[in-house]
Amino acid sequence: MLVFNKFWRVVLAATFISAVFAMACKRSGVPIDILGPVDETQEAVKLVDDANRDLTKIKVLYEQNEGKREELKAAMEKNDAVTAKKIADEVVYLINDGASYGNSAVEKLQKAQEMQISADYREYLRLKEQSLKLELEAFEQYRLAARTLRDLYDPKNVAMRDKVKEEFKTRSDNYRDTMEKARDFSEQANELAKAAMKKNVN
Repeated sequence: MLVFNKFWRVVLAATFISAVFAMACKRSGVPIDILGPVDETQEAVKLVDDANRDLTKIKVLYEQNEGKREELKAAMEKNDAVTAKKIADEVVYLINDGASYGNSAVEKLQKAQEMQISADYREYLRLKEQSLKLELEAFEQYRLAARTLRDLYDPKNVAMRDKVKEEFKTRSDNYRDTMEKARDFSEQANELAKAAMKKNVN
């Protein structure tokens, strides 16, 4: 399965999670100052919904290109430079398109955090933003690996071939390590949401 589908793990259950945090805030007994800032939770929800639409576009884009990692690996094992470079070029442009949507989603999460929302909801969005930014960083590693393969891979040049393969492996490892960090932030956000749900039940 194509590595890109892991990107979808950062998707936010925007409306549901926002409702959970809003209810938790009300149940906590936090007073509302009628002369103070107006609660902007619903406006923040709209931004997060928009961010989710960006991430949905990434999901569709990557699902349509499932299998490229295995195809690329097979081409390299066969020392098939033409096929490997063709697939690597497709991966580079695929990640470029996905990164554009990802950066748009990050900006919307940042704007939502600047609004008048509960502290817990803001922290939840911050953690999800950090997770998404790390995933973008991970995909940049993979994009650079694919670009090097596309531009420099030459199975007839043993030294260059081995150098490119080594760089590809190193960046792929960096990709996996960064993805793990991203999942940690996402899990922290999920735990925060679970805690907010428990507050509503109790």
